[in-house]
Order: sequence, then structure tokens, then C-alpha cells
Amino acid sequence: MNHIGLVLEGGGSRGIYTAGVIRYLMEQDIYLPYVIGVSAGACNGSSYISRQMDRNRAVIIDYLDHPDYVSFRNFVKKREIFGMDFLFDVLPNELEPFDFNTFYEAKEEFVIGVTDCLTGEPVFYKREDYKEEILKVIRASSSLPLFAPVVDFNGRKLLDGGISDPIPIKQSVRDGNKKNVVILTRNRGYVKKPQSFGWYMRKKYKEYPGLLRAIEKRHQVYNDTLNYIFEEEKKGNVFVISPSEKLEVGRVERNKDKLTDLYHLGMEDVKKVSEQLKEFLA
Repeated sequence: MNHIGLVLEGGGSRGIYTAGVIRYLMEQDIYLPYVIGVSAGACNGSSYISRQMDRNRAVIIDYLDHPDYVSFRNFVKKREIFGMDFLFDVLPNELEPFDFNTFYEAKEEFVIGVTDCLTGEPVFYKREDYKEEILKVIRASSSLPLFAPVVDFNGRKLLDGGISDPIPIKQSVRDGNKKNVVILTRNRGYVKKPQSFGWYMRKKYKEYPGLLRAIEKRHQVYNDTLNYIFEEEKKGNVFVISPSEKLEVGRVERNKDKLTDLYHLGMEDVKKVSEQLKEFLA
């Protein structure tokens, strides 16, 4: 399985689909040598590398009712809809401990995509770049504009990796992976529409023109990337796993039943194509 990448899209709460797919891969002891993700994809990928089979489901579903997880109160108090300190400090260090030892001992490369607010360009951090600060970089990759503060790391101002490179397959190819397994959090046929943002967004990020440009062209980058993925799929270079049903789950979803159903759909979808996947990886 040399030179095969695992590419993980973000998507907020929709990442529970990826959690289901990854759960099945872990059950089958399928570990790809290179993993790259943005936002929720990076969160899912980290637990895959740390061999914590149930952690992604627990983090996304079990703590949903916790007042510090996602709430309007967070937004009023801290200008963040998701409680970022809760998600990237309290949860991994106390409530649902992240296995740092296993993660750092693992042989797989793990790459996290973020957006540089000044340039609007994607930046990718590998193990050697973030070292012990894995949580800070995943936090940056998961920090949505308007809903979370900008993260400072290594002299850069960073936000959500899904803005500038929402499905980072081309980085995986640049890093030498001739074949890629791509887990999408939207069903086939989805086309991203232009995002309208008003005066408040422009005012809040006026010192980050690169970020505003990246947000403005995000739909174009997303749709172009999908076209590239499906062209590569036809050539046999890419194996796509995506929701077989139209999603009922929003980016910020509070309904545990919907999330649980999507988690199980992820497990079922990958199970149905498991033989083809194993052939692709052989």
C-alpha cells in the first residue's frame, strides 16, 4: 500500500459520515501510509492514526448536549458557535482522551490543511512541522470564519482549511501518492453554490483580503476539485467513498438520531464496496 493516500473532506457535523467509514477501515485493520484532512476531516484522521476506533463517534455525538460544545451562549460569550477550548483542550485532554503516545509512535504521515488568512492560500503541516502541537493545528483547520477566532501558529494567522482547499487531493498527489482513497461528506451530484457574504464579513476580515478572496472563490475551487477527483476515478487512480443518500444533516447539526444514522450509513457504504476497495489497495 505504498504511495496511497487517504484524503478526508471536512464539513462540520457531516464529518460523522467519515467517522463511520473510518471505523470500518479500522475494524478491517486497513491503515493507509499517508492521511491528509481539513477541518472535521483532520479531526477524524487524527483518531484513525491514534487507533481510537470509537473516539470520533463519541466526540461528535456523545457530548453534543454539553453546554460548552455548540451553543448560542458560546457565540455570545466568546464569538464562537463551537466551544473551541472545549473541543481542543477539555475533550482530548480530559473527557475523551486522545492517545498522543500511539499517535506519535504511528508510522503514517498525517497532514493537516489550513488557510493562511493573509494570503488566502492553503498551507499544509506535516508531522515534522507541528510536532507536539497537533491539537493547535487541527483547531486552526477547524476554525470557521465568523464562528471561531483566528489561530496564531508559527507566525501565521490561520483559519478553516476547508476554505482554500476543501478536498486536498492535489496536495496528496504532490506528496507522491499516485493513488488516493477520497472520503467525501456530500453525495455524488452535489454542486457547491457561490457563498454570499455581506458587509459584516468584509468588515471583520478587512485586514485579510486573501481570506476574503478565498471565501469568494471557494465554490469554484470545490467544484473544480470534484471534477478532478471524478476524472481521476475514471482513470483508476482514485477510489471515492461518498454518502449513498442525500444528506439530512447540516453543517452544525444538533439531532443525535440524524447523526447516528449518518454514522451508520458511512459504515454501510464502505462495507458494500469493501471488496473493490481491497482490490484498489492491493
